[in-house]
Amino acid sequence: MKRTGVTSLPLHYGKAPRWLAFRMQKLAKEMVTIIVDEYGVDAFLKRISDPFWFQALGCVLGYDWHSSGVTTVLTGVLKSAVNQTELGLTICGGKGKTSKKTPAEIDQLGEKYGFSSSKLDSLLYASRMSAKVDTTAIQAGYPL
Repeated sequence: MKRTGVTSLPLHYGKAPRWLAFRMQKLAKEMVTIIVDEYGVDAFLKRISDPFWFQALGCVLGYDWHSSGVTTVLTGVLKSAVNQTELGLTICGGKGKTSKKTPAEIDQLGEKYGFSSSKLDSLLYASRMSAKVDTTAIQAGYPL
């Protein structure tokens, strides 16, 4: 893949205003529904995994274009918006105390979607490892 650009995202503290998060959820629900209906779940997952596309989605939904908080805010917005629909995908996890509930969420969703125990183990492992990488990188002094 060709490198297309670099951006610097300053760290901002605090929370997104409630009114903004509510508006973002309404728009995200409709946008994700259209993307999944037109192109399928796999296409949405491919898009959402691209950091520049993810950042752009946050901008389109109304979040500050250069805020480091877009990752946690947009993920929370998508979780609220997508999990209210029946699109064949669900978002787990969260920030702070909510992140501790991720394994239980994965187990519940595995039951809902009928995942095998090996699939559940794989998802739980991926969740633990991504949290561990973040924690280790922060402890080592790397900015995320």
